[in-house]
Amino acid sequence: MSTTPAKNQETQKKEIVAWPRLVADIGGTNARFALETAPQKIEHVDVLPGNDYDTIVDAIKEYLNRVGNPKISYAAIAIANPIVGDWVQMTNHHWAFSIETTRQSLGLEKLILLNDFTAQALAITKMDPKDLVQIGGMQPVENTPKAVLGPGTGLGVSGLIPNDNGTYTALAGEGGHVSFPPFDDAEVMIWQYAKKKYGHVSAERFLSGAGLTLIYEALATKEGVKPQKLTPAEISERALSGSSPLCRLTLDIFCAMLGTISSNLALTLGARGGVYLCGGIIPRFIDYFRHSPFRNRFENKGRFDAYLAAIPVYIVLAEHPGISGAAVALDNALIDKK
Repeated sequence: MSTTPAKNQETQKKEIVAWPRLVADIGGTNARFALETAPQKIEHVDVLPGNDYDTIVDAIKEYLNRVGNPKISYAAIAIANPIVGDWVQMTNHHWAFSIETTRQSLGLEKLILLNDFTAQALAITKMDPKDLVQIGGMQPVENTPKAVLGPGTGLGVSGLIPNDNGTYTALAGEGGHVSFPPFDDAEVMIWQYAKKKYGHVSAERFLSGAGLTLIYEALATKEGVKPQKLTPAEISERALSGSSPLCRLTLDIFCAMLGTISSNLALTLGARGGVYLCGGIIPRFIDYFRHSPFRNRFENKGRFDAYLAAIPVYIVLAEHPGISGAAVALDNALIDKK
């Protein structure tokens, strides 16, 4: 007696539960959930405030309840945290959990977690060209590394290394915490101000929302002006409106510093495939950024000026790259499983 019909039924059953998949991007404040209903087809995006839920399982169950409790077998979560084992203790949030226990509690066949910026890097591999704005450089060189970084709440840093089969491996590093290298006398002064305040001065100290404020404070102190209590958004607004020369200088220096760190990463990785700027800060002032000191500083590397001048830089405008990247990571994990 043939067993083919039974095998076909088993295969069909597996196909039925393969979709939708649960994908998420969890930060220190909010958790973004979505369903991937087909490859890179992201639907039902919802944002839940993390503090409203005691555990990550509670938040996930609430989301699934909102979307009709579909059968989920596979899930991937990008999270603003290093992933160094089964136990996850969020740095800027009260959630702490075991990945395996979470998988069992949700009845999942597979659950993966990855660093949120590793996910952002993976999203680049599926990015629609309309979600990218090029700032200088030539065309990217195929099958070469790509550099990925982004100032936001902190400074995320990653890279994409090409594999032989046309896919990319995303680096899971903490490059935002490298020591900051001052470029000129103004940056030495700002660095000294930060060193006196914090001790070690990382790149993230300046290249983040809080970094804008820190640069502004240092410049105001140097000028003998009492710094106003301005948010990063207010500093940017005053810089762009021309109402505050000090805020404009702050934004100029911020962009120049980003140029230094971006070119350092490009040289380290040999990123002739391009440099991709993610995060929520740069998209707010693209027109200014095009003509800011960023590109000039990016290419200012002495004997390697020409090498860097050819490398394109892209501003990433995609709305939910962390979720998209989590979906890529999950798909890669399921392919490896086969």
